[in-house]
Amino acid sequence: MLDAQSLDTIFRRARTHNAIAGAVSDAQLRELYDLMKWGPTASNTQPGRILFVRSREAKEKLRPALSPGNLDKTMAAPVTAIIAHDLMFYENLPRTFPHRPDAINAFKGEEKKAGNENTAFRNGTLQGAYFIIAARALGLDCGPMSGFDNAKVDAAFFPDGRWKSNFLVNIGKGDPAKVMPRNPRLTFEEACRIE
Repeated sequence: MLDAQSLDTIFRRARTHNAIAGAVSDAQLRELYDLMKWGPTASNTQPGRILFVRSREAKEKLRPALSPGNLDKTMAAPVTAIIAHDLMFYENLPRTFPHRPDAINAFKGEEKKAGNENTAFRNGTLQGAYFIIAARALGLDCGPMSGFDNAKVDAAFFPDGRWKSNFLVNIGKGDPAKVMPRNPRLTFEEACRIE
């Protein structure tokens, strides 16, 4: 079991940051991915994809898609991750799920498109959550958000339609003075049942 300090870092004291600065190296981005990739997905589909927006040119490409409340903080963040999913994730199954060589057949064909989109979105979202947990475990602060126009992001960054954006995460070093007061969480009794 992780110690209390580790659990605080990842969950209990971790916060959603509205002001993120500092620097994030390529080595940190690689380490972040190399940690988050171990989180489980259905049939090891691994549909999650990440585009790290760092350069000024890339940030300007992102600008028109951002809601007013997310604009300044995203433009100021050292890196913004576009958490996306690959609609053709199944092409990797012969390699990522080798003990079922025929698994790819469960996803091939136009008639399976809707199910594939559900699989990609669900498991890509899981991988986005693993991304946040991994970033926190590595000492990076996160500002996840959904206040943006997905269609504009997809047109600007994924014009072939294969990847679809889900949410954004600013990463770097957060400013504790700009964090809002902690919001309440539901109790076990409110959110859970045991049958």
